[in-house]
Amino acid sequence: MTLLDRVRNAMRGFLRIEPAKETGITILESLTFESNAAKNRIWYRGNASELAQLYKQMDGVQDSFWAAVPTRGMEIRKIHVGIPALTVDVLASVVIADMYDVKVPKPLTNQWEQVLTQNRLKELCQKAVSEVLIVGDGAFRLSFDPAVSPEPMIEFIGGDSLEYTIKRGRITEVIFRTLYENGRFLLREIYGYGYVRYELTQNGKPVPLDSLPETAALTDVRFDDRIMLAVPLMFSGSGQFPGRGKSIFDGKTDSYDALDEAWSQWMHALRQSRPTKFLPPNYIPKDPFTGADLLPNPFDNTFVRSEGGMPEGGSGQHPELVQPNIPYESYLSTYITALDIALQGVISPSTLGIDTKKLENAEAQREKEKTTLYTRNRIVTALQEVLPKAVAAALQLRELQGSGRFLEIDLDEIEVAFGEYANPSFESQVETVGKGRSQGIMSVEAAVDELYGDTKDEDWKQVEVQRIKAQTGVETMQEPMFTEV
Repeated sequence: MTLLDRVRNAMRGFLRIEPAKETGITILESLTFESNAAKNRIWYRGNASELAQLYKQMDGVQDSFWAAVPTRGMEIRKIHVGIPALTVDVLASVVIADMYDVKVPKPLTNQWEQVLTQNRLKELCQKAVSEVLIVGDGAFRLSFDPAVSPEPMIEFIGGDSLEYTIKRGRITEVIFRTLYENGRFLLREIYGYGYVRYELTQNGKPVPLDSLPETAALTDVRFDDRIMLAVPLMFSGSGQFPGRGKSIFDGKTDSYDALDEAWSQWMHALRQSRPTKFLPPNYIPKDPFTGADLLPNPFDNTFVRSEGGMPEGGSGQHPELVQPNIPYESYLSTYITALDIALQGVISPSTLGIDTKKLENAEAQREKEKTTLYTRNRIVTALQEVLPKAVAAALQLRELQGSGRFLEIDLDEIEVAFGEYANPSFESQVETVGKGRSQGIMSVEAAVDELYGDTKDEDWKQVEVQRIKAQTGVETMQEPMFTEV
């Protein structure tokens, strides 16, 4: 027996280690995906009265600002600053504003132009981005209704009105839910590969489709198994609800609550710190009709009646004005800290037009924009993956309705290009690229591509390269042909 074995045996005899016992931990989720989506929509709507009603009906939030009930006589005005809605609207704008036209293979250009005549793609994409940011996910739904449009129609449905069938981590069905007659009837539209099925239930029990006039004309549809007329969209997965998307409000609502509290307290302190007048009886305003003393208004006419006695140093015979001091720096610091926590990891304050650091340097401004850039890149990446599928499905549906044949489309040939965000000015790009060319570390082709990016197509870039080479004395000529004599 080696020395190591003897030491190991001695330790076993001296130190007895028992394995940990398995202990079950039970966590009660306060909200389902649908109720969490409803909460996020209330935050996006930004109505203070609706927020107060929402939090008074939720469990586990009794200590939050919006759920708190002030003591009688000490009421405080609860103010919502509107940051959640502003964040969603600005993010959707900075993404879609730089979206170029969708390019399809040349043989399909005319067909795609016909589809675009009945669908406003940019408005649809802006709605899609906003819905996914608020709810967490959603799906493009493609349908054909000759009574409404001669071309396929593209809609976007938020995640709170649909559910997924997931097999081995892949979405095989998208089920759209529509309520009728105040929720008594539920229509489930099941979109899968090669089919669309409809199910109608009344109070949870299946009923025929002709039970409602709105659904009487619906019939199940079968087509090629390689096509699904629903394309899901999400920007990031949820850690709480497997298989669903994550809203940018998830994990931020407590920070929004604290931000609203900081601003409301500041405004309450400002109202309470208005100048207060100590008035002897003969200075108190009188009612011109009855002669009775007018009661003070806590908002714009605050005064205190002094009965001869006054605070130390007062005479009691003349009015005296007292102006409390407001700890402005303390309130400002609290508000900026709460704002930073509410926005961190999502969007830069400068993107929203908020300059909390008073930095005027252009480079510093671009540095602050990096958070917005990361979020935007995540959204753009998801759109560049999903939009070609939606475009291809629309063209395939159009072909199915026309000839009944399956249209083979290579998704790599559908291009959805986006411009750069918060990029340096054109002048600074010219200066940087010019230095690279002058130092011999950048070719003409690379310089043109870097300078113009996605703003110009490849054909234009090639022509521009030839023009630059011709101006600099570089010409491409055919080799001379020699014939044997």
